[in-house]
Amino acid sequence: MSSSAVSPSPATRLRDPKVWRTEVLAGLVVALALIPEAISFSIIAGVDPAIGLFTSFTMAVTIAVVGGRRAMISAATGAVALVIAPLNREHGLGHLVAAVILAGVFQVVLGVLGVAKLMRFVPRPVMVGFVNSLAILIFMAQVPEMTDVPWPVYPLIAAGLALMVLLPKVTTVVPAPLVSIVVLTVVTVAAGIAVPTVGDKGDLPSSLPVPGLPDVPFTPDTLTTIAPYSFAMALVGLMESLMTAKLVDDITDTRSSKTRESIGQGIANIVTGFFGGMGGCAMIGQTMINVKVSGARTRLSTFLAGSFLMVLCIVFGPVVSDIPMAALVAVMVMVSFATFDWHSIAPRTLRRLPAGEITVMVITVAFVVATHNLAIGVVVGSVTAMVVFAGSVARLVEVTAVIDPDGSTVVYRVTGELFFASSNDLVGRFAYSTDPDRVVIDLSAAHIWDASSVAALDAVEAGYARRGKTVEVTGLNEAGARLRDRLGGEPAAGH
Repeated sequence: MSSSAVSPSPATRLRDPKVWRTEVLAGLVVALALIPEAISFSIIAGVDPAIGLFTSFTMAVTIAVVGGRRAMISAATGAVALVIAPLNREHGLGHLVAAVILAGVFQVVLGVLGVAKLMRFVPRPVMVGFVNSLAILIFMAQVPEMTDVPWPVYPLIAAGLALMVLLPKVTTVVPAPLVSIVVLTVVTVAAGIAVPTVGDKGDLPSSLPVPGLPDVPFTPDTLTTIAPYSFAMALVGLMESLMTAKLVDDITDTRSSKTRESIGQGIANIVTGFFGGMGGCAMIGQTMINVKVSGARTRLSTFLAGSFLMVLCIVFGPVVSDIPMAALVAVMVMVSFATFDWHSIAPRTLRRLPAGEITVMVITVAFVVATHNLAIGVVVGSVTAMVVFAGSVARLVEVTAVIDPDGSTVVYRVTGELFFASSNDLVGRFAYSTDPDRVVIDLSAAHIWDASSVAALDAVEAGYARRGKTVEVTGLNEAGARLRDRLGGEPAAGH
């Protein structure tokens, strides 16, 4: 029996004081890590840092209530910022906010239509490539914080990493990332070490966001302007969120409702838009901090991450501003190493994997790292996997010929799956000129899947008909016979 079958319910979990401690501390760690990330994504989108922080607050708090995957963190993200930035640049903040609301509407509609079911078509090599490329992107995002900086940054990062590796061996009462952040902050402030801090990234907000309508003319022109950006944002946000949810499912050995998550992402973006936010989706790096590093498992950690974020900014702004970036870089580097699937690149694993699966994994990683867009990598990887799969299945089709002893009839036995990739070669498997006058094609061990297969059979019949020979097709299953009756009768040019 899997652990998901015996794991306690969320309500039961929250009666345990240890779970409360884990969830509260995990939320605090994530909130601290969210601050510089949200500010950085604000800069990418071309908006004020406070907007990115407000977005992370409203996204996290809303998705904690309406989302489908417990303990997953949603906030302002780089992928969404990249999609929405050109709109802000060309038309201003009002259009950006309107686009966020419309993107939320699109996500709700897509969720209701069942787009989450498409996740079943994402094969494991793509998932592994997604995880590994994510780890690489998380690490690459830290590189600017480690270049052209004062030399004390490097020993601080090393100390933070050492703390996070060694402390769990002594105690797990307090999350190691939180201890690392606190210790490094105290050391830098007490010793007066001049290193880049969170405060250097931008001013923190001093009050809560206020709801309102986007400052745009409500006209068809506005709709046509924002719609393409909204739809792109909706797709990118859903893809990242659903992939992250699937990853958390695997880590925690529990299932989640992807349809509810899709609708929840839409609701969170609608709420965020009415509060003037820049939109967002699931944050894989922060989710890994919450689930894998801190051990959180309930909605409480997600809700508290957003709540703590605002409390830290508004109440403890001066203290948070003094946190050295080195402490947060160390946390994200640790997340990067913990996220990477090291088993997938072990020589023993690579020797066992089919070449096609390795190719799919490498292509997924290459496209994600090259474009810095997880959605593009997943789409390209999934298409590659389908091509590899189609090629593999197509090669399994066999055609064997047996001539009757009296030489009057030849029986061709076809085995395998007949579809566009395999049926194209089918026409060339028959000896049209030398075969007897009666030809039987036995499809009892085959299955016809599409119009290409029907057209191929018609072409074979036409090739024999031109030579005055008769063809009898036998063994078709019910579905194949129906498809052939519906589509047959238009033979292509053949031999």
